[in-house]
Amino acid sequence: MSQDQLAQLQWLVLAATGLVSVFLGALMHRTHFCTMGAVSDAVVMQNFDRLRQWALALVVASLGFGAMSLAGLVSPLKSIYATPAVFWLSSLLGGLLFGWGMVLSSGCGVKSLVRLGAGNLKSLVVLMVMGISALMAMKGVLAMPRVHFLETITWAPEQGVFLGQWISHYLQVDLGQGVFLAALAFSILLTVWIFKDRDFWTSFNVGTGLSVGLVICAFWWISGVWGHGMEHPDTLEEFFLATTSRKMEALSTTAPVAMILDALLYFSDGTKRLTLGMMSVMGICLGAFISARISGTFKLEAFVGKSDLQRHLIGACLMGCGAVLAMGCSVGQGLSGLSTFSLASLLASLGILLGAYAAIWRDLQQA
Repeated sequence: MSQDQLAQLQWLVLAATGLVSVFLGALMHRTHFCTMGAVSDAVVMQNFDRLRQWALALVVASLGFGAMSLAGLVSPLKSIYATPAVFWLSSLLGGLLFGWGMVLSSGCGVKSLVRLGAGNLKSLVVLMVMGISALMAMKGVLAMPRVHFLETITWAPEQGVFLGQWISHYLQVDLGQGVFLAALAFSILLTVWIFKDRDFWTSFNVGTGLSVGLVICAFWWISGVWGHGMEHPDTLEEFFLATTSRKMEALSTTAPVAMILDALLYFSDGTKRLTLGMMSVMGICLGAFISARISGTFKLEAFVGKSDLQRHLIGACLMGCGAVLAMGCSVGQGLSGLSTFSLASLLASLGILLGAYAAIWRDLQQA
């Protein structure tokens, strides 16, 4: 592959990412798909519809990733979630911080992008503060305790950092089969719970979950299959086009928001480049904007007072820092990470759920 062909393919990969992200933004705006909302509905109103939508999206995403692994198209070992060990304390603590923060901020990073597209100026402040906080944790003042303390506390299982590796090890099958078997077993169990309530059996609920799950699969395909090459013309090494980590990536928002801020501030140094994550962030916001304009729901909103501003600022700081510690947000470690059955993603997602539950419970006690 020549340099010109590689550059053309990179722009096609970015364009495809943008189109999928625009669709996701419009979908989330119309359906109100939201991790924080799903947890809140379950805790406050005992309504599990949105949580079941989220679970169905995870089933589709994990089966899609498992099928691609079985076919030899992708491997979790080439993904951003492939680490030498499980940073269990960082993942769990980061998840707790992020979960608490997304409740204070009225939604996670993806939801904030959707709300910004629909005219909510509070979300603009949340995203900016979240991005700054994430940069501080990635390479600023908060990076030192993260690297020199939290990330030194690890667990390095002999079998590997993915559940598929464990299954492959104990059943003596190849990794692709192990990943697919993990996805299949998990999906069967989760599907039983999802469809246990017949009230969930509506085209809206099922369609929302299926659509979001297919979007995650599309991200894996774009990054791991279409944007993947075995030999870069310059380095002669395996490559993944337009990814920040230079590994296979799917949807995540916190780090890309931080990277957009970084690129805007230091654009003149000539090293900044457009990535899949940055494209997805802009696409989601644009999709929500288009949906809001078409539906006539676009409306500028702002903070109602000092306490509202304070709550959102604290939440944004917790989300930015927490997402870096956990190596992902409620979507990055939740849907994208869990679809690979990364052990760190399991811990981070557990932390996010616990943090969100604790914050909601605290709000109920103070009401």
